[in-house]
Amino acid sequence: MKARNLRESFRYAGIGVVQALKSERNVRIHWIAAITMGVVSVLFKLSAEEVAIMALAAAMVITAEMVNTAIEHCVDLVTKEYDSLAAEAKNVAAGAVLVSAVGAAIVGVLILGPKVLSTIASRLM
Repeated sequence: MKARNLRESFRYAGIGVVQALKSERNVRIHWIAAITMGVVSVLFKLSAEEVAIMALAAAMVITAEMVNTAIEHCVDLVTKEYDSLAAEAKNVAAGAVLVSAVGAAIVGVLILGPKVLSTIASRLM
C-alpha cells in the first residue's frame, strides 16, 4: 500500500520496525546489543563522537538484518521450492548482515577495548 503523505510513511515504517522485532529473533538480538552498547557508553563516559560511531555501527547492523528479512520474505513469496538463485539471494543478504556485524564488533573493540582494559588495570592496582 502506498503512503498518501509523510506522516503515513513514518507510520508504515514504524509498523515495519515493530513487525521485525516481533517476528525476527536476530533483529531482537541486535536491538538488545545496541541497547547494551548504549548503557556501556554511559558507564564508560564515551565522547559524543564515540557514541555516534557506535550508534551508526549498531544502526548499520539492524538495518542489514531488516533488509535481509525483507529479501528472505520476498524470495519466499516467489518460490517455496529450492532454487539456486533464491538460495544465493538469501545467502548474500545473510552475508551482508555478517559483514556489518563484524564491522560493528571491530568498532566496539577499538572504542571500548582500551577503556575496559584501563578500568581493569586501575582496579588491579
